[in-house]
Amino acid sequence: MLNRRNIITLLAGTILAGTSAMPAFAQDRLQVVATFSILGDLVRQVGGDRIALTTLVGPDGDGHVYSPRPSDARTLAESGVVFTNGLLYEGWIDRLIEASGTEATIVTVADGINAIADAGHDDHDDHGHSHDDHEHDHDDHGHSHDDHGHSHDDHGHDDHGHDDHGHDDHGHEHDDHAHGEFDPHAWQDVGNVKVYVANIRDALIAGDPDGADFYKANAEAYIAELAALDAEIRERVAALPEAALVITSHNAFRYFTSAYGLAFDAPVGTTTEAEATARGAARLIDTIRANNINSVFAESLTDARLIEQIAREADVPVAGTLYSDALSRPDGPAGTYIDMMRHNISLISEGLGS
Repeated sequence: MLNRRNIITLLAGTILAGTSAMPAFAQDRLQVVATFSILGDLVRQVGGDRIALTTLVGPDGDGHVYSPRPSDARTLAESGVVFTNGLLYEGWIDRLIEASGTEATIVTVADGINAIADAGHDDHDDHGHSHDDHEHDHDDHGHSHDDHGHSHDDHGHDDHGHDDHGHDDHGHEHDDHAHGEFDPHAWQDVGNVKVYVANIRDALIAGDPDGADFYKANAEAYIAELAALDAEIRERVAALPEAALVITSHNAFRYFTSAYGLAFDAPVGTTTEAEATARGAARLIDTIRANNINSVFAESLTDARLIEQIAREADVPVAGTLYSDALSRPDGPAGTYIDMMRHNISLISEGLGS
């Protein structure tokens, strides 16, 4: 059976034949690739109908454990710009880029943010903490980011997101998914997403100079929407009970904690590939009981059975499902980045009783 490493290696030998057999045609729009659904939405907001966007890992798909397909290499080979998150979120992307032979500009949208060091553990077993450990001053977590540029809601253009690229493809090697020195989930801080948008804007202008005014206007408008979202989240967090603590399935919210002062805890670390331990689950149950936490939360890309078991043992309900690493399908509660962040803070506010 072929594993991911072998598949990507084979792509290098087939990509030229695949592309040479395709008919030549004029491409009016800039061909753009985004690695996963959240990033795809941000690129769409800025690029609008001047770009032809393909999102490799579509809605409800897990970028941590994605297995590239031969068609992905062909897509990269035909693209002008490839957007990645960086911070080793997509552990498979460098090999795919090499196999594709693409001459596209590779853009790491997280360049320029203040990255948070990875916690360096998966089960948090050594991080038992009491209620006092989670007190947060809602006024002490404001931070500014340069506002570089927008979006509009009317993005009439082709979006070739691979909706079937879920998280069922698990034939992979650990080094494809290992996180590096930093936590990659920087989009959980809306301020960081302003930096993402500025990097997207600049790359699209470089790839399509004739569209500069269009991209600048879109980026500026979208950053205004992000500023409103950021203020809304801060207001909702400030209304939560003192020392509120969110128990969820996957530790993907450390940037949210840093930005907004709301603490999270989880049985699984920064990658969904990690596995929880019995000791980690027991610690969370003790935390819930000791701190009178009245509900916990599932996470869209992790198996709900563990958090459900924790909830049963602690005798609290599962208040709903948070979205951390992927959008929902368009008709779901988290069809865009802004919808995702609003869904999460609304669910948390309702579940923790504010």
